[in-house]
Parts: sequence; structure tokens; C-alpha cells
Amino acid sequence: MRFVWQFLAVLAMYAIGGNAVNAVKENDWLTLVVGLTAAALAVLVYAWVVRRTERRQALDVAREGAAVKAGWGTLIGAGMFGAVIVNLFSSGYYEVDGLGSVEGALGLVGFMAAAAAMEEVVYRGVLFRIVEEHVGTYVALVLTGLVFGLSHLLNEHATVWGALAISIEAGFMLAAAYAATRSLWLTIGVHFGWNFAAGGVFSTEVSGNGSNQGLLDAATDGPKLVTGGDFGPEGSVYAVGFGALLTLVFLWLAHRRGHIVAPGARRAARANSTATLPR
Repeated sequence: MRFVWQFLAVLAMYAIGGNAVNAVKENDWLTLVVGLTAAALAVLVYAWVVRRTERRQALDVAREGAAVKAGWGTLIGAGMFGAVIVNLFSSGYYEVDGLGSVEGALGLVGFMAAAAAMEEVVYRGVLFRIVEEHVGTYVALVLTGLVFGLSHLLNEHATVWGALAISIEAGFMLAAAYAATRSLWLTIGVHFGWNFAAGGVFSTEVSGNGSNQGLLDAATDGPKLVTGGDFGPEGSVYAVGFGALLTLVFLWLAHRRGHIVAPGARRAARANSTATLPR
């Protein structure tokens, strides 16, 4: 029931926040305000439902160090997508025609912040964290990563390859980042940095959702396996390669910190601690 209540709470916030942001997406300034508000509420709802169902503070969204962790995550996500664009540009498949829209980029700050926060509390905060308790870190990473990727099949220009690419470069990588740091602030930052760099800076298609007008007026053109085609650069082999590499780095870090969970380890620990409580 703990999983059910947490999942329902964050899913409700996801639906409400997503609809609110989509309702104002034609107005960049409103999108900025509503998006940032939805992002904050998503974290607050997650912290509240964890406290109510687990009788503890949600340490993965603790206020202490939140800005630093989110900041580092944003740099990692933006840097990773920047590396993809550098490879596309050097190959002649990404071309910049000039400057785009500053207001459009500001609107995408709110839009991408809402998407990052809401998706992270659902997929990493609840789904990965609780599934990990039963089946361990590695199996949970694969299962939740695939669910995350396949959920993108609902997008306008979705492809099966694009969904699988998202599973590897984002679903696996973000779960590994959470395992290494046990911080949703960092994964929210990585998610936001990646998405904002894609749409808000380089003006590319994001996960098959349509092109975005960000800071640059630019376009991609070339082999679908390299550029990602209509799905966007997230369907590029460059993105998959960088995401897979970062996944391995985060898993190595998780192992070094002793954060890898064996199947059933946390569930057994919780049962043992409960059994020793005074009656």
C-alpha cells in the first residue's frame, strides 16, 4: 500500500501539473511561472506522501545542499547533450542559421523544469526506489528504465528505436545517478539540463514532442541513426553512447559508495527493524 499511495499521489500531481503547463504553453511568461510552480509542488507532494506513508523525512529531497546538487545535475545534463550537438555539428548534421527566441527559451525553462521534476518523482523517487527494495539495484534499473523509455511511445513523433534509446541514455542513466547519489535534486537537475539544452538552447526536437524555438535558430539533417530523425537527437547513436557511458560511471560510483542494493536487502532490513521495536 505504501507504493500505491505514493504512486497515486505523485501521479495525480503529474496529471494536474502537466495539464496546467500545457494549458498556458502558448504564453512563454505564463509557462515559466506555471512550470516552476508545478515543479516545486511535485517535490513538495513527494516529500509529504513519503513522510505520511513511511513515517520519515524524504532525505532525497532534503533542503540542505539542494541548489548545489541540482546545479551540478544541470551542468551534467547540459554537458551531455552539448557533447551530442558537438558531434552532430562537426559531422555537418547540425546547422545554426542565427539567433532564436529569448522569450521562447524562458518559457522552456518552466516547461522543462516541470517535466523534469514531475517525471523524476514518479520514475526515480517512487518507482525505482521501491522496486529496488524488492529486486535490487540492477534489475530495478533495467525494469524502470524500460518503462520510462516506453512511456515516450505516446509522444507525437515517437518511434520504437527512440523509446529504446531513451531507456538506455536516460532511463538507465538517471536510475544509476539516483543510486549513486540518493538525491532526486541531482537527477532532476540532469533531466532538466538535458531537456533545456535540447529545446531551450539548441532548438531541437525533444523526445518526439515537436521542434522548439530556443536561443538558436538551428536545424538537424542527416542519417536518422545519427541525428535521431523526427524523434530528435535523443534518438542519435551519439546520445545512446554518451548515456551508456555515464550510466557506467554512476554505477561505478554507486558501487564504490556502497549504494548497490541486493535483491530484497532493504525489505529484509525494514522487517528486522520492525520486529525489534518494543511492543
